[in-house]
Amino acid sequence: MARWGTAAAMAALLLGAGAASAAIPAGPDAVGPGYEYYRIGDVNAPTPGKTGPLLGLFGGGDWPVAAFRQFVKQSGGGHIVVLRARGGRELQDEIYNDVGGAASVETLVIHDEDAGNDPKLLAIIAHADGIFFGGGDQSNYVRAWKGSALNKALDAHVKAGKPIGGTSAGLAVLGGYVYGCLDSISLTSPDALKNPTGPSVTLVRDFLHLPYLSKVITDTHFDKRDRQGRLVTFVGRLIQEENDPSITGLGVDEAGAVLIDGQGVGRYYGPGHAWLVRPLKAPATIIAGQPLTYASFPIVGLGPDSTLDFKTFQVTKPDFTITARVDKGTLIRSDR
Repeated sequence: MARWGTAAAMAALLLGAGAASAAIPAGPDAVGPGYEYYRIGDVNAPTPGKTGPLLGLFGGGDWPVAAFRQFVKQSGGGHIVVLRARGGRELQDEIYNDVGGAASVETLVIHDEDAGNDPKLLAIIAHADGIFFGGGDQSNYVRAWKGSALNKALDAHVKAGKPIGGTSAGLAVLGGYVYGCLDSISLTSPDALKNPTGPSVTLVRDFLHLPYLSKVITDTHFDKRDRQGRLVTFVGRLIQEENDPSITGLGVDEAGAVLIDGQGVGRYYGPGHAWLVRPLKAPATIIAGQPLTYASFPIVGLGPDSTLDFKTFQVTKPDFTITARVDKGTLIRSDR
């Protein structure tokens, strides 16, 4: 079955010419209102296999190739669209050449809200077999995409049972709750713990709506950048503000990934761990201008032998379980 249908005409109009064998230009293949477009491979080829649901949560930095190959497989070996707010063709070329198995990879570098309502861009999104968000600054994604037709198209992609994923900032926007980084300054754990209601703790609701992640906030580059304290702060704030003790934090280490299948079961790939922060209670204190205090709660580490059921948040074969608490802005762990 041909992939493009009426979208082929939209893509051809955007590209001007569509030969897969054309020489790769130095700049974009095309430019639209508020975005640039790049491609590699044959965008008009039929999708070879069946697509299926998958959520790909990549922690940033180098990714585990085995995880991304599974992402490509769930895309039916077809056509992956990379969304990002900066950069160019380098991420798509790495997917196409180093991971392999995709008929084509396209990139939309989106700069402002005008792009999110462009019919040519939306045609490409509508016929993507898999969608992947690159890294950078997630505030660009939230500002340019939230509430746009693109935002709705991404939800429709997921409802159609097709894979979606992201790395670094692209992972940060996948949860039902998002650390928006709206001041474009990455919040550190000490600053979050010292002032959990401060202006830098920017928590965004109602962006993407992915299965199994509606009560989850994610974080990236987790252990390397010492982000345990800030994720604990995010979870505590959200539990209190939403009056919902089931809200959960999931941190993913650099070079690692969690893949969640269609039944809601997550598996970890790569070195390091994924970190499950699930206090099931509100903090002792969240008071403006005062440091955080939090009674003890578990942090569970997932490794390659572990599974995490996102329906119940039960972990099989955890790599570790530690106890943590926060005392007047200081995170104290039982393993230290």
